Amino acid sequence: MAQLQAAFNDNWIKTTGRLLNGPSYFPALKEEGEMDAHVFVASPSGGSESMHLMYLLAIAAARETIDLAASYFVPDTLLIEALIAASGRDVRVRILLPGPHIDSFTVKIASKAEWGGLLEAGAEIHVYQPTMLHTKLLVIDNEFVSVGSTNFDIRSIRLNDEASLNIYNSDFATQMTAMFEADLLSAESYSLDSAPSGRMGGVAPFLGLKPQAVCLCRSAAFIGRNDDQDQNF
Repeated sequence: MAQLQAAFNDNWIKTTGRLLNGPSYFPALKEEGEMDAHVFVASPSGGSESMHLMYLLAIAAARETIDLAASYFVPDTLLIEALIAASGRDVRVRILLPGPHIDSFTVKIASKAEWGGLLEAGAEIHVYQPTMLHTKLLVIDNEFVSVGSTNFDIRSIRLNDEASLNIYNSDFATQMTAMFEADLLSAESYSLDSAPSGRMGGVAPFLGLKPQAVCLCRSAAFIGRNDDQDQNF
């Protein structure tokens, strides 16, 4: 709780210029619960590299399963390579992403440009159908859970104020996996054959777009998008 308070206070100072202090804002906290957890914060002024590294290390540490749900999925090369490497060592990688309902066309195009390599490596990609997916969840080996406001894209990590809570508890991870799998029931599996041109022969053929258009969409997705900015700790 103290770490969440610190994350809020940091954002409050940046927004208002006022420092919150004293017991009326931060009363003494008693230890509660039995789960080990800690808060990760990323912002343009600090913490972005730590958030990026946390994702990389979590994926690299996976030995059995990776379940990832992301409302905006535009990872950089290092994150893509980490997911592909996990599939290469027989880790089951399941990725749940928005389907027809998404509020940013540029993010949709930039995201889909990365699907081919993941699918060829053996990762599963599922697209959520009923409504817009706004979940930000990572579950590793039924042991580790990261959930919060951080999207799985480099813009969120480097440019936004974000906070994620990491929980180290197998029972909680099992519950989150069950919720993830419940969402899979409302999703459609996406395959290489689902693409307009069949198997991927590069980014543009996979999307049916010119390479220049894909590059522009990736740049636009990094610079800005019409999302909620997720600055809501």
